[in-house]
Amino acid sequence: MEVLETGAFFFRDVPSSAALPIIRPELGRQHSMSDRARVAMQGYLNHFLGNLDIVNSREVCKFLEVSTLSFSPEYGPKQKEDYVMVNHLPKILDDDDDRKCSPCQWFNCCNDNWQKVWAVLKPGFLALLKDPFDTKPLDIIVFDVLPPSDGIGGARVPLAVEIKERNPLRHSFKVSCGNRSIRLRSKSGAKVKDWVAAINDAALRLPEGWCHPHRFGSFAPPRGLAEDGSEVQWFVDGRAAFESIASAIDEAKSEIFICGWWVCPELYLRRPFQTNASSRLDALLEAKAKQGVQIYILLYKEVALALKINSVYSKRRLLSIHENIRVLRYPDHFSSGVYLWSHHEKLVIIDNHICFIGGLDLCFGRYDSSDHKVGDVPPKIWPGKDYYNPRESEPNTWEDTMKDEIDREKYPRMPWHDVHCALWGPPCRDVARHFVQRWNYAKRNKAPNEQTIPLLMPQHHMVIPHYMGSSKEMEVEKKISEDTYRAIKRDDSVTSLSSFQDIPLLIPQEADELRGSNVDSKSHELEDDQPSRGSKGPFSFRKTKNDSLVEDTPMTGFVDNFDSLAFKQDLSSDISKRTLEKEWWETQERGDQVVSADETGQVGPRVSCRCQVIRSVSQWSAGTSQVEESIHRAYCSLIERAEHFVYIENQFFISGLKGDEIIRNRVLESMYRRIIRAHQEKKSFRVIIVIPLLPGFQGGIDDAGAASVRAIMHWQYRTIYRGQNSILHNLYDLLGARMHDYISFYGLRSYGKLFDGGPVATSQVYVHSKVMIVDDCTVLIGSANINDRSLLGSRDSEIGVLIEDKELVDSFMGGKPWKAGKFASSLRHSLWSEHLGLSAVEMGHIIDPVIDSTYKEIWMATAKTNTMIYQDVISCIPNDLIQSRSALRQCMTYYKDKLGHTTIDLGIAPVKLESYQDGSIRGTDPMERLKSVKGHLVSFPLDFMCKEDLRPGYKESEYYASPQVFH
Repeated sequence: MEVLETGAFFFRDVPSSAALPIIRPELGRQHSMSDRARVAMQGYLNHFLGNLDIVNSREVCKFLEVSTLSFSPEYGPKQKEDYVMVNHLPKILDDDDDRKCSPCQWFNCCNDNWQKVWAVLKPGFLALLKDPFDTKPLDIIVFDVLPPSDGIGGARVPLAVEIKERNPLRHSFKVSCGNRSIRLRSKSGAKVKDWVAAINDAALRLPEGWCHPHRFGSFAPPRGLAEDGSEVQWFVDGRAAFESIASAIDEAKSEIFICGWWVCPELYLRRPFQTNASSRLDALLEAKAKQGVQIYILLYKEVALALKINSVYSKRRLLSIHENIRVLRYPDHFSSGVYLWSHHEKLVIIDNHICFIGGLDLCFGRYDSSDHKVGDVPPKIWPGKDYYNPRESEPNTWEDTMKDEIDREKYPRMPWHDVHCALWGPPCRDVARHFVQRWNYAKRNKAPNEQTIPLLMPQHHMVIPHYMGSSKEMEVEKKISEDTYRAIKRDDSVTSLSSFQDIPLLIPQEADELRGSNVDSKSHELEDDQPSRGSKGPFSFRKTKNDSLVEDTPMTGFVDNFDSLAFKQDLSSDISKRTLEKEWWETQERGDQVVSADETGQVGPRVSCRCQVIRSVSQWSAGTSQVEESIHRAYCSLIERAEHFVYIENQFFISGLKGDEIIRNRVLESMYRRIIRAHQEKKSFRVIIVIPLLPGFQGGIDDAGAASVRAIMHWQYRTIYRGQNSILHNLYDLLGARMHDYISFYGLRSYGKLFDGGPVATSQVYVHSKVMIVDDCTVLIGSANINDRSLLGSRDSEIGVLIEDKELVDSFMGGKPWKAGKFASSLRHSLWSEHLGLSAVEMGHIIDPVIDSTYKEIWMATAKTNTMIYQDVISCIPNDLIQSRSALRQCMTYYKDKLGHTTIDLGIAPVKLESYQDGSIRGTDPMERLKSVKGHLVSFPLDFMCKEDLRPGYKESEYYASPQVFH
């Protein structure tokens, strides 16, 4: 027998009895001859396999159908393995003569393209290896959600099917997933049938089958239904998130995945930058790469004429750091024909243990804190091009990153507001599986023959935790999956990509907590007695009075409708709202550590949760079998089922009502229906939306080259207030001025001196968050904007996570006691305290977001007052007083002549404010007046440019671009 050389793979961690256990007869049962024979045979084989030389021989591995991946816990339980023949792989260089099937030597049944490989079937993928002792896959198919065969909801399309060959000596089958299809041969028809049955069983059978859709049509199921280690933590603004990402990279042991729309290698993750040189992204990655950590970076390959993010520079710079860093850019526009859409996810995944997800790219301009400063002279926080204001100028080159792009003494930076989060446990590995799927797809299309870029294997974890067994909850999840899937329909045409070419893939690996968890077995059972509003278990749900807009997304225990009356008994009558909130604010936890004082309000508590990873992907972006728009479906379902309020921060707000044939996402329709229902039921309900005051693109509103800015403004105003398709227009017809009791829109603005003794300047705080908070119990965080590009699935690729709290805290809602989620409520409190300028002792004023004393007397009043102050002092734009381009030109001319210099949005204050007192003109310092501004909240200018058609004109190049680019 052939024996492995010293140092090769051994099955030391797997006792032979694990492979062939001795079956002991039941106590009291008389041994039969067959029983004794079985015991004797198994005992002999176990003793036989105790010899390592025998165990490690290829012949024995082949006989037992085992390989190096068989018992690796990170890849899941052993399923079928055997040699097969394939003809789609490049020539395998090997001295082994046994690469052809035996009949070839006599009958020449196979041509030279057919080669023998070892196939390994796992619950989540099928991998092809050079031999059983190899760990690097030659090819891999990661199982994906499959459409039903009848297109309506019948039986699933099988992954594997038998192929009838004309030559009786050939026995073939085909495996298809996504837009890939590979053909394989086996020695006999019986073996082919075994393979087909095993693959379809592994991929389609619940609870382990990845090919079933879950709630909202997502590829990933809800996690945290039992104690499976699912945890989450939020971060507000770049400083908190970047520092945490830097710490996680420092702790990396094996591999790092990074996926971004824009990645800047010279980004400092900690500031001040002069004293944190080692925390620059390229330095952090270099240190880990030298330690042997494998780093995979997936960049969006932009259309250079449209964007200036220069991903080719980022790729070259990252590849020059170390050979353990691999970089792919995607898509290849010419071969794929994809020009309009982008990869928009922002991901950092460390060791499949912790994942960072949200709105923050690892790039310039994103680092910020709750202060949202507009100046930095001399540079201490934002070096070179990190002092960023895309409204004024987008750099033409990123090579000289330490050189300023704009004059710091004349122009403010544009403050950046964002929300990010960290995930642990199964949700983290769901995100990693998404990365692996995208990486392998990009690898096959961009670098099929580049041996330095491997294929990846996803770490294994059950789709539904195996400890749930055959519980009734799992049956409900199965029904949800099937019902949800039936409604997945998309009429967008998706440009098909060229066929796959083979390249090294990456494989997902298994959950570690199932091996090393110290949670006892009892905690693995679902707790049916958990308190829930209108439900008995985590998979119970009830219907609202109106039919849901998204019929296929019934809410499970994720958004339990807790009976508020049941919780009244748990609250003492003398509960103090302010004391409750102050106690949380001063003692919030991060894991088992208390957050330091300077981070209070920026970093949330690390808590256990129920959560589900959701995304927007399609064939062009991830090679999936069909379009997935689970983020869109989650938004619509959560809004319709909200009980008290919906709070949204997003970079864009472009959506459509029912019947709108241009804008196809229905977030707006869900809001409209929910508000109408609240009005009919005579109940209080609030929708609060915070978006940028202006699109964050270069060019003044009236500039000839700013047609893109005006186009985005057109689609947003069309959604909000202008025309028959806007929500406020339709609500006004029914509710009149009372529509603002239900829904209102806001922006953020900041001010300060550019330097000591310098001018007073203002800039919008650019809202880049993609977050929604519902009823202080549920949060949606991710990379997706509210527009068709992000939500339809067939356009930009996006990823997000829906989080529902399991840890509840005493609170109030609508003036009544309420059980709020620790994660959701603490995030809202942090955001609102920043926007309203509240101190920790004032937090009690905003515990209840629904009552008039909070919504009208604090939130709306603060926005109105701040808006008036900015208008009086600086007359910055946008504002409601400027309603036409001619009025804008007059205003610009007046202030440029008066001030001598101003910004593109009139952001410079006069040296002195003139006022009449006692018949004379008196000059006052504008800073004195601006000190009355609280926080950053301002009203969104609904009447700005309302007399203009903001769509591109026929003389502008944007006129000839597809309108879909802008919405």
